[in-house]
Amino acid sequence: MKGTKYFLTGTLIVMVLAAAGQGQDAREIIERMEETMRGESSYSEMTMKIERPRYEREISLRTWALGEDFSLILVTAPSRDEGTTFLKRRNEIWNFVPSIDRTIKMPPSMMSESWMGSDFTNDDLVRESSTVDDYDHQVLRTEEYDGHECYVLELIPKPGTPIVWGKVKMWVSTDGYMQLRVENYDQRENLANTMELDRIREFSGRRLPTRMTLTPADQDNQRTILTFTDMDFDIDIDESFFTQQNMRRVR
Repeated sequence: MKGTKYFLTGTLIVMVLAAAGQGQDAREIIERMEETMRGESSYSEMTMKIERPRYEREISLRTWALGEDFSLILVTAPSRDEGTTFLKRRNEIWNFVPSIDRTIKMPPSMMSESWMGSDFTNDDLVRESSTVDDYDHQVLRTEEYDGHECYVLELIPKPGTPIVWGKVKMWVSTDGYMQLRVENYDQRENLANTMELDRIREFSGRRLPTRMTLTPADQDNQRTILTFTDMDFDIDIDESFFTQQNMRRVR
């Protein structure tokens, strides 16, 4: 009995240490994925195609980012939306609308709303929440996805964070730490939408997906496709670029 007791105790210790190690590894995977996909600073050009059963709409964008706290998005087309900008400075989100020459501060309640009529939310584009700090992470397994060996991660929002999802599942490649698939689940753990990332190219020495396709789970013949045409990383930019004044000037 004594030997059995020591064996069970040792087994429990190993299980606890393994679980702790897995949690730490999951956070490291997320951190490395964030570094791969975003870097310390970046510039990108992209098009967003909104597909609906009765119409299609395409929007051209330019974006600048500095870490997780600063980002600026400029709409360059179509002409009716040209010059519209979105600014994030830490926990504040601003929107400049040139047609009414007005800058509007966006309240947290708007983060879950559609961004410019697409399937993305305001939070998806401006990223008020932090994938690293606002979730608890764990590695569920590894498996092959779209020709890549991937970590399959589960992310659970921490209490009190401004996140609408009840759970997020993420596929991150073991080679290169590229994000290749994301599944968002609602508070009842029903699948809400799926984002697939593909068409891998090299930008600034990084191999990255250049197409993101977001498909709602409950809508037929509806999706939003974000295609990156240019990306540059570790650009020379600082916090002074991300101001309300520059929202009106940037082109």
